Amino acid sequence: MEMFNKYCFIGCESSFEESDLVLFGAPFDGTSTFRPGSRFGPNKIRIDSYGLETYSPYLNKDLLDYRIHDAGDIDLIFGNTSVALDTIKSFTERVLANNKRPLMIGGEHLVTLPALRAVYEKHEDIVLLHFDAHTDLREDYMGESLSHSTVIRKAWEFLGDNRIFQFGIRSGLKEEFIWAEREGHTFINKFGYDKLESVVSKVKDKPVYVTIDLDILDPSVFPGTGTPEPGGIDFNDMLKILKTISTLNILGADVVELAPDYDPTGVSTAVASKVIRELMLAMQK
Repeated sequence: MEMFNKYCFIGCESSFEESDLVLFGAPFDGTSTFRPGSRFGPNKIRIDSYGLETYSPYLNKDLLDYRIHDAGDIDLIFGNTSVALDTIKSFTERVLANNKRPLMIGGEHLVTLPALRAVYEKHEDIVLLHFDAHTDLREDYMGESLSHSTVIRKAWEFLGDNRIFQFGIRSGLKEEFIWAEREGHTFINKFGYDKLESVVSKVKDKPVYVTIDLDILDPSVFPGTGTPEPGGIDFNDMLKILKTISTLNILGADVVELAPDYDPTGVSTAVASKVIRELMLAMQK
């Protein structure tokens, strides 16, 4: 499988063999329904990471104290969604087969599906924590079942009820909310994350996959995304989320939906880079 890695995320210079955590990019936005461009996210994030320090004063941890490998971006075919997803799943399986944990940078949110599926096949009791502005629970988008608008619904098809916890949700079809809340298929914490601590207490030491769609952040903080949704959280809220979930047994994660060219100031890319640094450190025990 071909990978390309012009840049490396700061503090992630360990070899694949010696690392416990493997960072990789999935630059795919083939089903974006509004503004494409998230395929450019991983490369821009790596460049911007050098504006950070490896040390986080929030978590009192340093990337240099851990073994983390940046594998670069998967070389994905465009024009064939199924093949692209299969390629992502194959690479994630390679990471897991070597007893390492994957942390993927998107790309659009559909890239979560194959990575999560690979983790699920190794840890069938995995729990999904989903941070997003959107429900992503449609059965299809204009007849297409594989879409960033359907990704969590597709995940439910193999995870089932009581395994998906959604936070920050403030947009979706009425039918999606009815399916989730009234029919009880997923747990939705609308508009924020005030119920996160109780969910963390419930999850305890179960294996967890975390997916963060950066549009959970308010567009005033993070305008560089494909589907900006006013009414979101601020960056300090995101830090509180990451600190809260740092107690969990996170076996896989991703950060998706930075479309950097919609924010020429570079602020959105800087925010994404810092979220990834904090998430990497939150995954370390």
